[in-house]
Amino acid sequence: MGGGGSALRVCADHRGGINWLSLSPDGQRLLTGSEDGTARLWSTADGQCCALLQGHESYVTFCQLEDEAAFTCSADCTIRRWDVLTGQCLQVYRGHTSIVNRILVVNNQLFSSSYDRTARVWSVDEGQMCREFRGHRNCVLTLAYSAPWDLPGAPCVEEAVAGGLLVTGSTDGTAKVWQVASGCCHQTLRGHTGAVLCLVLDTPSHTAFTGSTDTTVRAWDILSGEQLRVFREHQGSVICLELVNRLVYSGSADRTVKCWLADTGERVRTFTAHRRSVSALKYHAGTLFTGSGDACARAFDAQSGELRRVFRGHAFIINCLQVHGQVLYTASHDGALRLWDVRGLRGAPPPTRSLSRLFSNKVGCAAPLQPA
Repeated sequence: MGGGGSALRVCADHRGGINWLSLSPDGQRLLTGSEDGTARLWSTADGQCCALLQGHESYVTFCQLEDEAAFTCSADCTIRRWDVLTGQCLQVYRGHTSIVNRILVVNNQLFSSSYDRTARVWSVDEGQMCREFRGHRNCVLTLAYSAPWDLPGAPCVEEAVAGGLLVTGSTDGTAKVWQVASGCCHQTLRGHTGAVLCLVLDTPSHTAFTGSTDTTVRAWDILSGEQLRVFREHQGSVICLELVNRLVYSGSADRTVKCWLADTGERVRTFTAHRRSVSALKYHAGTLFTGSGDACARAFDAQSGELRRVFRGHAFIINCLQVHGQVLYTASHDGALRLWDVRGLRGAPPPTRSLSRLFSNKVGCAAPLQPA
């Protein structure tokens, strides 16, 4: 049984639950988006809050952090772009008519999904909507993108995928594949009998994996629309997915994570010990980290399935996890961002020397900046 992990720092600046946590590509900053309508930037060097991003008129549903800009979306129907150095709002993207659920920034394109039953793509710099993807019969939850250079160059598909393919999952029980250049629906992936809650894309094999309230994970060829495999052993909704090294990890309301061979659908491992739904997954350096509705994060040996450590301290569900260096970051509906020492997880006991000197628990943040 795994031992307990101690928090290096507790950042309790937010006045509402944290819905998402994003790590910048260079690993220097973290971004949190909250029910309190704000987002905050944090330094991974010392755990300090370095900017407060204010301007949304309702709660922040999701966020993505790039090296030079932060992106947030909200129940106020807008998306915002922020300068990571000054915290100033650089752009507001308006057009959705209901809650914006997810955003994805790729190659100067900003993709978004919404309760208004649409997905959209925007020019990051110009702030203008380029295309609307309309066809789902209920809210669009999740997004993934395959760039054109990741797709086959056969003449029969080359023109259709010239701008890449966007894959969306919806509460209408379908996923759809869209041609970004034209806005046309390329394929509708039908088979689930419940809402599609999560989606990951394996670009080399142009395969999408979807998780649903119908308790299954399904694999699809996004070019042909063919359903390739069904992963059936969960007893509850599939809430989150992680794809690593040809292995699919699925977290479920049945309180387990299952590991499957992506190419065959064979289940090779089940991770237990959770007392509530598994709400978040992150694989890092041979360790599978999980977040749960029981307010605990856990670290498992990904190969053996052995529970290595339990991180206790949050009061409510953990919504998101990130790992950078030797630190695990957990964001919860209790409004706290917690930092944990994850050294020694590969079999050895945790080192006696603490990282706590680096991560002072004095919480402070830059003065709020005015919205654009």
